Amino acid sequence: MRFLCLFFAALSLPAQQPPGVAPVWDVRQALTSLSGQTKRLQPVLAEFRVADWVSQGAPETYRAQWKAAQSEIGYFLRTLDALSAQPDRLTIALEAFLRMQALESMLESLNEGVRRYQNPALGDVLQSVLTETAPGRDKLREYLVELTATREQEFRIADQEAQRCRGTLLRQQSKKAQDRK
Repeated sequence: MRFLCLFFAALSLPAQQPPGVAPVWDVRQALTSLSGQTKRLQPVLAEFRVADWVSQGAPETYRAQWKAAQSEIGYFLRTLDALSAQPDRLTIALEAFLRMQALESMLESLNEGVRRYQNPALGDVLQSVLTETAPGRDKLREYLVELTATREQEFRIADQEAQRCRGTLLRQQSKKAQDRK
């Protein structure tokens, strides 16, 4: 009986592609596109002369943000690769989303600095690249929400099935105990 309960619980979980989540090939295509667009940020950041900003009176935090943004691009790209390899992993999707949010925040701050201390046109270039990545970032956000909702539903179904199986087993054990008396 336990085997049957586990079998039916396993059947209630989706196989490869959960309903309500974008197909794997669409997710991978969107991640590849977002990765390519994100790589375009690197040469733009390379043009930032943050040391000159600081010598002009800019806060030293810009230097730290600039270095962190360069590192975060690398981390974000590696996380996108990992998510592309395992698109069903909620933890990787969440990590990609959080890295994306951190990178966006740093770049917004750096954009203010480059406009003020270096060249407003370079800020426009950065803003243009960020605007190009917006649809990819939105798709990642949407995918994370879909994946989370799907996993939540799967856990709810598995829990309900486990509770049903426990109830069945308890009733059987109770009946066997009464039959022995």
